[in-house]
Amino acid sequence: MIRTLGVVALTVFAVATAMPVQAQQVVKLGILTDMSGPYSDMGGPGSVAAAQMAIDECLAAECKGMKIELLSADHQNKADIGAQKAREWADVNKVNAIADLTNSAVALGVQKLTAEHNFVAMYSGPATTKLTNEECSATGFHWMFDTYALAAGSAQAITKMGGKSWYFVTVDYAFGHSLEADAMAMVKSLGGTVAGSIRHPLNAPDMSSFLLSAQSSPAGVIALANGAADTINAIKTAREFGIVASGKRVVPLLIFLSDIRSLGLDIAQGLTFTEGFYWDQDDAARAMSAKFQKAFQDRKPTMVQAGVYSSVLHYLRSVAAAKTTESKAVAAKMREMPINDAVMRHPRIRPDGRVVHDMLLVKVKTPAESKGGWDFYSIQATIPAEEAFKPLAGSACPLVKN
Repeated sequence: MIRTLGVVALTVFAVATAMPVQAQQVVKLGILTDMSGPYSDMGGPGSVAAAQMAIDECLAAECKGMKIELLSADHQNKADIGAQKAREWADVNKVNAIADLTNSAVALGVQKLTAEHNFVAMYSGPATTKLTNEECSATGFHWMFDTYALAAGSAQAITKMGGKSWYFVTVDYAFGHSLEADAMAMVKSLGGTVAGSIRHPLNAPDMSSFLLSAQSSPAGVIALANGAADTINAIKTAREFGIVASGKRVVPLLIFLSDIRSLGLDIAQGLTFTEGFYWDQDDAARAMSAKFQKAFQDRKPTMVQAGVYSSVLHYLRSVAAAKTTESKAVAAKMREMPINDAVMRHPRIRPDGRVVHDMLLVKVKTPAESKGGWDFYSIQATIPAEEAFKPLAGSACPLVKN
């Protein structure tokens, strides 16, 4: 049985006003995420809170008078469960849009359902580039980051800084495979080499054997092509085994603000990686993050949660402008309207559904450099939107070819 957690049926009502969509029907949104597993810290209940923030903001402005219902469910990082819930939401609950998803395998399963079941999907947690390539959808949007963007930042920067020989520790499912492939391609394109790789299951209880294999390789860089709990455990193991002290560089290709908080600066200091959003990057980000912190467990948002806020807000504004919840009409309006919020910098939506925007290269501060609280990163560089994501010319998306 699928568990529905978080805000199961949080309905926000306001007095109906002019637009037909407001008077005739409820706009239904679903947050399909990892509520209790390895990705629950970076998405999970925080993504539900982020969606509610977007709803409240839109109801006070463009969406005034709309009736909006927010549902949430735990996909348990299983593609079949995620697809079953998405199908149930679309067919039984008449959900108009689904956001977050967190897991690439789940996201790919849901993407296949978008056209047949007539809903919009917005992916802030998954990273596989298949979502905007061979598995693209006219009503599917990849919002925050993908494996190419992560490689374009971290792998490119570390290779240019002298990290020429790489070994990959990779989670064994669609996300890890995609991240490893994109990072390997970037390293090789810059004259680097790959000494080897090893794969581990999602949410591996012990990373020791995988890190020992990496340690015994001649590579100077150990790349972690995984996420969340697996990344945290791998970094802790690397410290315990003296891998970092021996001179090898550990590079997390995907890591979140919540992960750094779990690790602590003593362990995480010096890590360099790519981020899509940081709460302290400018005044707009600080203001939005302060609201989130009040709304959700005194925490700053991860880039996934920030992406959920941004995607839901843009979707609702597009519904208001289109005056309908019909998925293709709303998707067309989403592509037409500019994204304007506190999360994205220089954003636009491409024909393949990829939301391109500026990305950040960050470095974790030492305990002495941090001013406390959530002051974890120093921004090393901004990666312009057009450089951060795979060029459209190389897309395998049928929508682009047509």
